[in-house]
Amino acid sequence: MNKNIKKTLGIVLPILLGVYLIWASLKKLSPEDIEAIKASFQMAEYKWIALSLFFASLSHLSRAYRWRFLLEPMGYKVSYINCLLTVGLAYFMNLGIPRSGELARAAAMSKYEKIPFDKTFGSIVVERVADVIMLLIIIGLVFVFQFEYLVSLIGDHFNPTKIIITILIVAFIITSIVRFIKKSKSAFSAKIRKFFSGIGEGLKSIVHTPKKWAYFFHTIFIWAMYILMFYVVGFAFPETSNLSISAIMSAFVVGSLSMMLTNGGIGAYPLGVQQILGVYGVAKVSGLAFGWMMWTAQTTLVISFGVAAFLLLPIYNKMKKETSIAD
Repeated sequence: MNKNIKKTLGIVLPILLGVYLIWASLKKLSPEDIEAIKASFQMAEYKWIALSLFFASLSHLSRAYRWRFLLEPMGYKVSYINCLLTVGLAYFMNLGIPRSGELARAAAMSKYEKIPFDKTFGSIVVERVADVIMLLIIIGLVFVFQFEYLVSLIGDHFNPTKIIITILIVAFIITSIVRFIKKSKSAFSAKIRKFFSGIGEGLKSIVHTPKKWAYFFHTIFIWAMYILMFYVVGFAFPETSNLSISAIMSAFVVGSLSMMLTNGGIGAYPLGVQQILGVYGVAKVSGLAFGWMMWTAQTTLVISFGVAAFLLLPIYNKMKKETSIAD
């Protein structure tokens, strides 16, 4: 298949899936349900939404600060403002093209701070590994303490044999490709080895950073803010103000996983949250209102942050360069 076609499909298909999920969820609602959701938005206590956005903003600030702990051991003392703005750029880009934000973030930092792209990208890979580990820990805790509820959602769709076979096939393919690249003497393979060597240096940076405990603290802090920004939205609606921590954590996990299905979780996020809250006895309309409020607020923040990053990055770095020349 043509590369351009693949790229286009990678962008279009998640968006189409999101649109379909929106249509599917709305189709099941009666006119009375839709009016009830509108009323929920009108009657919501927006002070809790503001608090949720505050927690989300703290997570962004912390993520930018944490990134510096990985770049410093490689010999790069970078501007915190550039770290923050490129983080905003990454979130914004991921809304349009999944996973493009990491590349855009690495490219922008490489451009403005004069760091080789492979090393910058390697440090971002480290961040993502840490985030995946945190998410897996949270998922593990939810499964341990809420197993019976989650099993009722999964039903008969879980097939361990198929998953194990798929993992083995993927592992075999990846291993074969890695061996071929290692042994090949072509210029292209040499470039790939150099690229991954730079990424490897980024991965090692967490081991060499003198601020390991600060890095771990910020990682925990970021995810604590994620959970808090989700938790407080429940208080915006009377129907969800008494949700148990079990319901909150389960809905948080499903919401986080649904973000991987479509661009920015469009369609999938509200529907996923509604489905899991329904298991805990929350009415369909209330669960959907909660999901849409959460998604709308956070997406608005990401867009605002991203647009500001686009505008401020060149301006800030031009001023920074002029100040450096003047000194």
